[in-house]
Amino acid sequence: MLAIHDPEVAGFFLQQAVEKFLKAFLLSRGWELRRIHDLDALLDDAVAYTPSLEKFRPVCQKVTAFYFVERYPFIVEAGPTEEDVRVSLEQVSELIERLRHALRRP
Repeated sequence: MLAIHDPEVAGFFLQQAVEKFLKAFLLSRGWELRRIHDLDALLDDAVAYTPSLEKFRPVCQKVTAFYFVERYPFIVEAGPTEEDVRVSLEQVSELIERLRHALRRP
């Protein structure tokens, strides 16, 4: 989506990807699925299993805001820039890799 210069949609899909990885990790730990999109709240639960994930809280908070910009544009004044999304993608890449690695372990 960044290739077509639509940072709001790219930010939304980034949030969706991180949400799905966090939920997959949590479900693999016996967590009961909840209808929630707030990455900060999901990270709270993930940190209970893996405290080192706490370092990703700032980027999870930022990426959660991308979701709200796309879903509720009437309550948010400005959406993310391409640079916001690119930087966030770089920052969450490590989180996603750590979650992937945890999912591969028995």
